Formats: sequence, structure tokens, C-alpha cells
Amino acid sequence: MSKRTFYYLSVILCLLLFVAVIGCEADVAVPEDETEEPEAPVDETLFITLAAGSPGGAYFPLGAGVAKVITDKVPGVWAQSETTGASVENCRLVALGESEMGMAMANVAYAAYSGTGAFEDDGALPIRSLFSMYPAPQHLITLADSDIYALEDLVGKKVSIDAAGSGCAVTSEIILRAAGIWDDVETLHYSQEEAADALKDGIIDALFYNIATPAAAVTSIEAVRAIRFISLDDELIAAINVEYPFLTQGIIAADTYNYATEDVTVINIGNLILVHEDMDDDLAYNILAAIFQEESLAELVGIHPAAKAFNLQDSRVVGIPLHSGAEKFFAEN
Repeated sequence: MSKRTFYYLSVILCLLLFVAVIGCEADVAVPEDETEEPEAPVDETLFITLAAGSPGGAYFPLGAGVAKVITDKVPGVWAQSETTGASVENCRLVALGESEMGMAMANVAYAAYSGTGAFEDDGALPIRSLFSMYPAPQHLITLADSDIYALEDLVGKKVSIDAAGSGCAVTSEIILRAAGIWDDVETLHYSQEEAADALKDGIIDALFYNIATPAAAVTSIEAVRAIRFISLDDELIAAINVEYPFLTQGIIAADTYNYATEDVTVINIGNLILVHEDMDDDLAYNILAAIFQEESLAELVGIHPAAKAFNLQDSRVVGIPLHSGAEKFFAEN
């Protein structure tokens, strides 16, 4: 056989094999649905955030507890609590839609809603109250060996008034201005934990806390240092209440802390959970329905005793309008 003949036979054989392979592949049926990329499952879970506060106060553990209750008991909703600078920041976060819910002191919430005070540049914010959690006393604490026995003794002293933008800082300024000593006190913006450490170490002379009792931040101080609680004068509180009706007189009972040997006269401030005015009515309603279940309330009290104040009567009393979904819930319960 010549080389040329061998070459032609090889080419013909290759062509026959190619045609055979193509024919076999054409006979294989491929299911139509396997040729299409499957669609990803649709996740219908609604993710929401609750702007709370810093460790040491009631907002931090309660925020985590409320978020857990919502996740456990509101179908299709997953909630997470986040650490923030508290009231002032939380009002803005809710108004901007960056957090669906936020905790705030009643005085700060009122200023945000009305566009006054710290919110003059913001204008009135589109926030509403979901419910009132609890009233919290404004603590004023110094070391037992200090020469501070009254509010006026803070003149010339270093005093933490809480984190900048917090409701405690706003209220501290109101108190110090009402006493006429705002310009004579060196005010510092420490977080609750930072202030506790600073007082223990003698870096500051006194601190303000607005915090539900008993407060872990306070007990952490008295565990290592003897402290003194400073009462406010009845007349000063009455004068403040005239201008700020959401600031009322209260007490820290004598048995609340180891070093509270007698009742301490203080200013009380309500604490609210806020939402955007455009929150879905059913979502607001369902969140409240979950929180005010007997089982949920018991769980929240186990997290922080301030939750004992969560009740259908007092929790509907707020300093700004209720959200429409909350109005419906409280009207029906």
C-alpha cells in the first residue's frame, strides 16, 4: 500500500468516527429543566436593628433581651441589638432609617420629636413611641472621702456627665444650669464604664448616671470604693419640672445599694422605645404583642429588673405620640 493510499484511508476513518460520535450525542436526551440554572430560594426574613446603649446601663442588656423576644416570637422577623451612644444618637438613627427601633430617654425623645434643644439643626424628626419602658433616676455619685455633699459642691470639680449625645448628658446639663453652676464645673464625657473606672481611680470627682436601679455600673464602683449619693433639693427639682414636665421627682430607695443608707432625692426620666413614623402598623403591633406576653415579660425581668415596669397601663404613657400600630395594640389590650 502506497503512502498516499494510507493517508486517504486514515482521513476517511477519522471522518467516519467523528460522524458516529456526533450521532451518539444527538441521541442522548437532556431534560429541559436541567439546562436551566435553578433559582435561589427567596429569603423573606425581615432583619431589624434595635439601637440600645453602652455596657453598664439597662439599655444594653434590655436591648439584647427585647431583640431576642422579637426574633423568637414575631414570625418572619430577626432582630439584633446594637451598642450606641444612646438617646440622642438613637433618635437620629431611627429617623434616618438606619435602625428600625431605638431606646431613648423621654426628654431627648421629646426634643427630637419637636426639633428643639439638641435637635434644633435637625428639625422635628419623624419618630413615634412604641411604648414606655421604665422611669430611671438620675444618679449623682462621688467617693465617700470627697468634700462633695451637695450639688453646689461640684464647683471647680471634674464631673462626668455621661457620653456626649446621651440623654444623661442632656439632663445633667439641665440640672447644672438650673443650679447656676454649669460654667463652673469641668464636665467630661465618659461612657458609663469609663466613668466608673475614672471615679475609682480618682481621675474625676463625681459622675452622673441616668440608669435603672440597681445598676451594675454603680455596684461595680461600690465593690471596690466607698461612695456617697448626692440628693437634689426639692425646690430645684420643682423649678426644673416647670420647664421640663417630663422630668419628675423620684427617689433611690435606701436599700437599693450598699452605700445608699437613706433615700436619695433624684430626678426621674422615662425611657422609651422609638420607631419611625412609617413603620408598618402590623409590625409595630406584633412586636408589642410579643413583648407583652407573660412569658416574654418574665424573661425580660430575668435579664434586668427594670423590666418589672413593663405593663399595659404605664407603658402607654409616653412624652410623644404613640405609633399608630401601638395605639391599636394598647386600645385592644
